[in-house]
Amino acid sequence: MPVEPHRIVLASNNQGKLAELRALFEPWDVALLNQAEIGIEPAAENAPTFLENALTKARHAAERSGHPAIGDDSGLVVEALGGAPGIYSARFAGETASDAENNVQLVEALAGYPPPHRAMFCCVLVYLHSPNDPTPLVAHGDWHGEIVPEPRGVGGFGYDPHFLIPELRCTAAELSDADKRQHSHRARAARSLVAQYLDARGGRYGS
Repeated sequence: MPVEPHRIVLASNNQGKLAELRALFEPWDVALLNQAEIGIEPAAENAPTFLENALTKARHAAERSGHPAIGDDSGLVVEALGGAPGIYSARFAGETASDAENNVQLVEALAGYPPPHRAMFCCVLVYLHSPNDPTPLVAHGDWHGEIVPEPRGVGGFGYDPHFLIPELRCTAAELSDADKRQHSHRARAARSLVAQYLDARGGRYGS
């Protein structure tokens, strides 16, 4: 009789994030659900850090779903802009801004600064076994690069077309899905979280 996969709710409505994380968790008998698929509204993101926002999202999803949950908070940190857009990456050009509008805002904000425009993508993932889990699993991932003014590539989402990885000589949007799963900030955080999750699942969470 087949074993029922472990169901975990991803506290995000971002389809790009969901696709990336599903691919990374797929080998480990985990069914990753988008919170929107089970009727959960997004949590308010009022905290000043990626970590606090990720924890808030995970707790919100776990409370409303009755399942373990993963909160993801991530964004682009640009040195010349003092860390902006940071936690406001998804709404840099306004609360309802599109990826294209955010990218225009980014390029315009950097126009007065000399290149290279050093930047990094940051991702924090938090896993909660339950809403009151006192020992959440926390994973961090960073991806260093530079912002280029002209978009390159058609893959990925968000700021990917403007995020150049010098050692790979391409932008994140020019990478294949497989290569992005190898190098990205979210992939690095997810690998760390998966390792912690598997260790915990064999211990305090049961097999």
